[in-house]
Amino acid sequence: GMVAANYLYREINARTARRMELALGSNDSIKVWLNGAVVHDNNVQRQLKPSEDRVTIHLREGTNHLMMKVVNYGGAFAYYFRNAGEDFSEVPPEIEALLARDASTLTAKDDRTLRDYYRGQFSSEWQELNTQLGKATADRDALEKEIPTTMVMNEMENPRETHIMKRGQYDQPGEVVSPATPAFLPAMPEDLPRNRLGLAKWLVSDQHPLMTRVTVNRFWQRYFGQGIVRTTEDFGVQGARPSHPKLLDWLAVEFREGGWDIKAMQRLIVTSATYKQSSAASPEHAEQDPENILLARGPRFRMDGEMVRDNALAIAGLLHAEIGGPSVKPYQPPGIWEEVAYGASFTAQRFTQDSGEDLYRRSMYTFWKRQAPPPGMIVFDAPNRETCTVSRARSNTPLQALVLMNDPQFVEAARKLAERMIREGGDTPEARITRGFCLATARQPKEAELAVLLRTLDKGTAEYAADAGSAASLLGVGDSEADAAIPPAELAAYTLVANLILNLDEVISKN
Repeated sequence: GMVAANYLYREINARTARRMELALGSNDSIKVWLNGAVVHDNNVQRQLKPSEDRVTIHLREGTNHLMMKVVNYGGAFAYYFRNAGEDFSEVPPEIEALLARDASTLTAKDDRTLRDYYRGQFSSEWQELNTQLGKATADRDALEKEIPTTMVMNEMENPRETHIMKRGQYDQPGEVVSPATPAFLPAMPEDLPRNRLGLAKWLVSDQHPLMTRVTVNRFWQRYFGQGIVRTTEDFGVQGARPSHPKLLDWLAVEFREGGWDIKAMQRLIVTSATYKQSSAASPEHAEQDPENILLARGPRFRMDGEMVRDNALAIAGLLHAEIGGPSVKPYQPPGIWEEVAYGASFTAQRFTQDSGEDLYRRSMYTFWKRQAPPPGMIVFDAPNRETCTVSRARSNTPLQALVLMNDPQFVEAARKLAERMIREGGDTPEARITRGFCLATARQPKEAELAVLLRTLDKGTAEYAADAGSAASLLGVGDSEADAAIPPAELAAYTLVANLILNLDEVISKN
């Protein structure tokens, strides 16, 4: 029932060079080498059947080394092979039949068959190249099997008739309907095809009032925490009115006339005087405009769950910035998937945590099980992904503080930040704490802040010096190794300070 590989080795002594056909069967994957070169490679999962694979091998005169490997993926292990025929001195019947015919009647395929047979018999160079070709073909096929396929839609030559179903019943078709755009929006030009290409061109045409506005409004929301139209997901009669209609129009036209250049749009927003303002609110601003709809100060809001995690990993120097690749499974509490498991025939029933760099990939690569999403993200208001969510709710809950203080991902990040403080900060506690504070907040700590952090360090140093077990258990959180060059009590005390810094509102908020 387990994955296992078995090898079978044979020496074949041939009196003369010859061709042999092997008939092979296996449960499951089978690979064959002749004289050190791969001549057959079939990575399959199947039940044993005799003679399922046929392989022709070219034996040289004298000793030949044949090796077969069968990898079994589960169930009973077995394989089967036999010599299904060999040719030596006499010519095979199909070649004889071709030679007996008039040369003028031979097709290009017949010529190729004769040529390949002749080369296979007499050209050692051809035999070598043919073996290499077989290996290259097997490698290419193996690579193609690894590449995931995706479904694509294709327009039908003649679209089928579509009816409105009476009372929604599939067997009661009503009037015939054809593709069209909503009547309250500008009409689709006559020259556009009535398909997805036509729809795409209509969406980005100069006459369309929504596409650019909706897009720039989402960009604005990313930077300011709320859109110029606050209901980013709804521009209809139920949605909010824009707070600055002329600004929205100007940005929309700027975006469209600039060739839909997304990067240029981000630059435009972040270099604007509006965005560059301080987010400190004076008492009269806070009273007159608590939600900053008038944009008299810079934005301030808590980051999304994914960014909270990525930010902590980046500050700690743990973030693995590789782009692309399959999803990964970083730390999560035990038993969450198992609570909603259906049984072995379904995917993602048991959670197996990844290791190494995969623990520190950006949060967009975290494997997502919709029935049991990553709890660290859900606590920070990430949606469950069952529907498209354009604007997220934002809450402040005690659970969020507990995640930042206790989740292995954040405790480990605090330890790594502590190591950076000690390695990069200099020799004094003040300089080290200042280094950590700057890494996390991009500013120097005020005197009062530094005093609190120094008191925490002193208290922690005393406690951990007296209790080596607690220090060891704190430093043991997470898969990465603690820096052995730093005394454990000292590193544990700095880890406490780093944890405190990573918990600051300022660190998990956009200020």
